[in-house]
Amino acid sequence: MSWFNTLPGFQKSPAGLERHILRLLPRILWVGTALAALLAGVMRLLPWSGSEVEVATRITTADIYLISLVIFHWTAVLTVAIGAFIVLVMKGPAYVADAYPLPDADRPAP
Repeated sequence: MSWFNTLPGFQKSPAGLERHILRLLPRILWVGTALAALLAGVMRLLPWSGSEVEVATRITTADIYLISLVIFHWTAVLTVAIGAFIVLVMKGPAYVADAYPLPDADRPAP
């Protein structure tokens, strides 16, 4: 007995934009994360005016914003990846469900 019986005569849909998106997502993930890290590094190299406490507060605030931006970016990439994966799976082969004989096929049960 086979676990998966494909529907006879069904042709798989051709690959579309979802495969291209899935191939680009790792690069998009790392580039977005690297840009945020680069911006955090540049913040530390800039000449700041004010007391040391004010400068530390500004840099810490910027770090918090950048961390939240990175988390948002990762979440957006993961959401797009899930959507593209669902489309990829839905374009796969169609399967036949197992036959289930109905006990009251000729007449309804009382």
